[in-house]
Amino acid sequence: MARPARQSCRQCQQLQAQVNALQARVDALLAEVTQLREQLAAAKKNSSTSSKPPSSDIVKPPADDSSSPRPAGGQPGHPKHKRAPFPPEQVTCFEEHLLQVCPCCGGGLRRNGHLARVVQQVEIAKPPLTIEQHTSPEFWCVRCQKAYKAPPPSAIEKGGLVGPQLTALIAYLKGACHASYSTVRKFLRDVVGLSISRGQLAKVIAKVSAALDGPYQELLPLLAREARLNVDETGHKDNGTPMWTWCFRAELYTLFKIDPHRSADVLLEVLGAEFDGVLGCDCFSAYRRYMRECGVVVQFCLAHLIRDVKFLTTLPGKRDRGYGERLREALRKLFSLIHQREQMPAAQFQWRLQVARDGVLAAGTTNVPTSRHAQTMAKRLRTYGASYFTFVTTPGVEPTNNLAEQAIRFVVIDRHLTQGTRGETGQRWCERIWTVMATCAQQGRSVFDYLCTAVADYFQGETVPSLLAEG
Repeated sequence: MARPARQSCRQCQQLQAQVNALQARVDALLAEVTQLREQLAAAKKNSSTSSKPPSSDIVKPPADDSSSPRPAGGQPGHPKHKRAPFPPEQVTCFEEHLLQVCPCCGGGLRRNGHLARVVQQVEIAKPPLTIEQHTSPEFWCVRCQKAYKAPPPSAIEKGGLVGPQLTALIAYLKGACHASYSTVRKFLRDVVGLSISRGQLAKVIAKVSAALDGPYQELLPLLAREARLNVDETGHKDNGTPMWTWCFRAELYTLFKIDPHRSADVLLEVLGAEFDGVLGCDCFSAYRRYMRECGVVVQFCLAHLIRDVKFLTTLPGKRDRGYGERLREALRKLFSLIHQREQMPAAQFQWRLQVARDGVLAAGTTNVPTSRHAQTMAKRLRTYGASYFTFVTTPGVEPTNNLAEQAIRFVVIDRHLTQGTRGETGQRWCERIWTVMATCAQQGRSVFDYLCTAVADYFQGETVPSLLAEG
């Protein structure tokens, strides 16, 4: 009886070893599946679940056609928008089209009160070229035995072939319209009727860049004195070399700076170590270092946090998704309260806002799953949670960094169209014209009008008007 028992025991051990091996194999496969699902979720990130730009969403799969899409055009209930007619003083030609007889029966007609159909048509005439010729005859001094010529006016000396208005137009096409030198050359040749070389166009742009240097340098030192400042950065290429365009958006102006670095050194150079305002930004390492080393008050972008939280809800783990949903719901309550601000007394709103903030921090730092993504989020909220809610205790601070992101958007468009710059001269031109464009848009001013005034004053040797001046 002992031998069969020992045999049965060995078989049980062998079977148990096989079971353990299979279980280990299953555990390894499950871990691999979990890892692959996380990689798939990361690969499916878009602009709503990460900091990726909206342009990257074009590669995502098409939306489900099961839900009926909203029809194109105006929606039911929306007020109709009509273009206001031009006032009579702007109309250059009035024509009236009369009927002599009835087009149906040929009978006589009389006017039907003041009822009429009015169509206003805008037309463009070929731009007229004003060509001036300035001659300085040579004079001979009998006493000095030298020849002399009268110097031309400053505007002629500085402008050369191209006058101030046309110079401003070329700068507007190159900067605001993202046009290449070849495109500007074709426009001038085919529309304006002026043939001009690419080299001459480059000289014109250099003159405008020099004219804008004063207003740009005036704004640069003002950044360090701002009470609230939003900052963002995006990539830039100079002759293929990676660089960075930094965007600093204040209340009344926006300034751009191209730099080889994407580190806190740029912030230290521009804002200094004594910056006493509130810095609105994302949670990038450069801003964290600047905050840590200089004690700067920071408002990290809540929109970026929401996108990262939404990513948690797409992970394969049930606990990760639950953690993300709890945090997302707390954020939803916070923003719902912000939208009700005008409906309650200020003291009550402030108290409820602090309660909602505490709810977000509690949801993000308690009952945290052990996964990498969840632990990273919890660590961020424990370390920098207060900096996401500076707006709660500091009036006038925006909870998101949308202001800087909106200001830098056209710079990204320019990068895609022009492929960057080709040297320091191009970098300075971009910094200055982008600053003019963003600041004028911020103030509701015409970029072209400002360029016309700036170039005219620069050619006359006068001080170029400030970007902070009215009109």
